[in-house]
Amino acid sequence: MRSARFNDLLAGTAVAFALTITPYAGSAFAATDVAPAVTAPPPAAPDASPVAKTASPTTAAPAPQPAAAAGEPLTSATPAATPPKDAATETVTPAPATAAKAAAPATAETAVADRLRDQLETGKFDRILGSKKERSAVETFYATRQFAPLWIANGVMSDRAKAVVAYFAGVEADGLEPADYIVPEIKAGASPEALAEAEIRFTDTLLTYARHAEGGRVHYTRVSSDIQYTLSRPEAGDVLAKIATAKDVATALDSFEPPQPGYKALKAKLAEIRNRKSEAGKAPIPQGPVLKYTKTKKGQEVVMNDPRVPALRERLGVTGDATGTAYDKTLADAVAKFQKANGLRASGQLNTATLEAINGPKREKTADIIIANMERWRWMPRDLGRTHVIVNIPDYTLRVMHDGKQVWKTNIVVGKPNLPTPLISAEMKFITVNPTWNVPPSIIQNEYLPALQQDPQAMERIGLKVEQNKDGTIRIYQPPGDRNALGRIRFNFPNKFLVYQHDTPDKQLFAHSKRAYSHGCMRVENPLKYGEVLLSLALPNEHYTAERLHKMFGGSEVNINFPQTIPVHLTYQTAFVDDAGNLQIRDDVYGRDARLLAIMKGSERKVADIAIDRPRGSSTAPVKMPPGSFGGSQPAGGFFSGPSFFERLFGGAESQPAPRPRAGVRQSAR
Repeated sequence: MRSARFNDLLAGTAVAFALTITPYAGSAFAATDVAPAVTAPPPAAPDASPVAKTASPTTAAPAPQPAAAAGEPLTSATPAATPPKDAATETVTPAPATAAKAAAPATAETAVADRLRDQLETGKFDRILGSKKERSAVETFYATRQFAPLWIANGVMSDRAKAVVAYFAGVEADGLEPADYIVPEIKAGASPEALAEAEIRFTDTLLTYARHAEGGRVHYTRVSSDIQYTLSRPEAGDVLAKIATAKDVATALDSFEPPQPGYKALKAKLAEIRNRKSEAGKAPIPQGPVLKYTKTKKGQEVVMNDPRVPALRERLGVTGDATGTAYDKTLADAVAKFQKANGLRASGQLNTATLEAINGPKREKTADIIIANMERWRWMPRDLGRTHVIVNIPDYTLRVMHDGKQVWKTNIVVGKPNLPTPLISAEMKFITVNPTWNVPPSIIQNEYLPALQQDPQAMERIGLKVEQNKDGTIRIYQPPGDRNALGRIRFNFPNKFLVYQHDTPDKQLFAHSKRAYSHGCMRVENPLKYGEVLLSLALPNEHYTAERLHKMFGGSEVNINFPQTIPVHLTYQTAFVDDAGNLQIRDDVYGRDARLLAIMKGSERKVADIAIDRPRGSSTAPVKMPPGSFGGSQPAGGFFSGPSFFERLFGGAESQPAPRPRAGVRQSAR
């Protein structure tokens, strides 16, 4: 007995289905992948006379019949002159051998369709397919085809299926594993039951590929708890419909891969790496003492000599004495240029970090790093935004992009390895000038409470204030000012990790090539220029400049709201292609590559695209201590009786920031 959901599904097509399932030419199925609907002529009446079946020579010929519609199967071996027939009363009986030949493939295909219908209806394929939503979508797709198979024609693999198999054999180019997309064998002469199961297994493999290509074969929750993206997951019905109607199967399958230029550039580099000839002749340059070029106060050169210099010249493409061992100015300048291009401090000195970058990882390791980064691109939004900010944590840089071009770039400080900056996409809503720093609960709990317990005046000495509500919740904050940990300007994109971008009084940190020093927020080297660039895009008619923002410095917070939010993407690109087309490799500062590659290559890989639950941390929950521990309680209407902690942390309501002030008008913190 059919289920209620199945009857509802076919209610609109039941009559047409009953009238149109008839024998059809086997070649038509392979060409169209869908059984054509052909209305069968009614059988002759039992008492029909021979005269009724054969037209009399004196009978007037009926009007000519229209030509077959496009895609309709054509009859074979049709005589040049066919006697006219009355479709309402007559039939033409083909020769027995011809009838048997025409009916055989149709019967086999109909049998497979019947098995598909029955097995999907009764749920016997649920063991193969994924979620309930996916099973329902697959059933709906096949029902709209009257359960005609997509991958099987005349009992063998269809041309469309062969195109998919050929594509799967080359998915290594996108950093995927062909072994993950093995389709079932479709044997000629197999039973309808076996063919129906092969059809569904093929469909399941296609859906697995689309899910991996568009959303990643490793779900980000398996890598770390401080990653959060809204994954793009294709709908099963849309995937099947796209492939079923595609004129070019390979192009349709390519559409599931990430479209971002950064991804495509890495894909090209992966192909280059894999096709690169052996580099056995290029032995790594060994480590040794730091080489430097200097001058004395009188301007005399101080040149160091080292046996590694000839190899260094060759590797950097420096002309001159190929056998000389002098580390001269020309070579030092080439080293500085290499350092700048590779995110190192351009000192011109050959130190350990520079030598490691020059030697680079082995080809196999480089390919793995590229693949890990391609996988992370699958987590990212398909549309990064016409205007957006993109942070590359291992590169310690921030870029502002508009219409596909870089508008501005600056250096940043990111989180320490044990306090990593999270990977997220969020929306920047407003800028705060003269921000109040509300110390995050994690810092209060782990750093400031122990200090307060030993010395109740510790916070006051460093310019922080402590308040406590009647329920024991504690607020530690720093008023606006030159000594504020956030500096003079903060860039707000509300997120569950409570991180943002901001100014800093610790400018000396930007002189370091590796800048992982913060508690997770991003410190911007030139924040006023950053504000000018963002506001020129968000509020072009307001004519904000760095100088104008500087004039707003004072003791009260000022919020400048964006009429439209700007997407901010915090990424982890240990491999990327720079503007000159060169592959850049950065240190895996947080171990993200190592963890991701371990999952891809380990036993977890078979289920790695399934999310896992991670316990929510308590870092965003206000810290409590016994009432009266620190300065007594707040009066009614104090900090904890007003806006939420999140709102206070960002200096304004998350959903409704303070209105943008007119030029020169300042707002006090709420």
